[in-house]
Amino acid sequence: GIVVELLKEAMVSKLGDTKGFLIDGYPRELKEAEEFESQIGEPKLVFCLDCSAETMNSRLLTSNESSQHSDNAKTIKEGIESYYEASKPVIAYYERKTQLCKVN
Repeated sequence: GIVVELLKEAMVSKLGDTKGFLIDGYPRELKEAEEFESQIGEPKLVFCLDCSAETMNSRLLTSNESSQHSDNAKTIKEGIESYYEASKPVIAYYERKTQLCKVN
């Protein structure tokens, strides 16, 4: 609820200055998508950056090398699996509504 309220406040404050909004990384779960729609409204378009688990793993391991905070390969793999599990229902939800645009 807090995230939706913060998004709503930020969006309302910019309504006269914009043609739309790009919200990165949200919603992550179906519950969040439903809450966003009930509080703010349906999005006109939802982008999904579609890449393989191997690509994500490779990029995270590479960025991890230059980071002070260091995750090991097992932690990264678990994070990717968790992401896929949480995002599958969200992706399916927006595919049914024909609002989803997958970007390879």
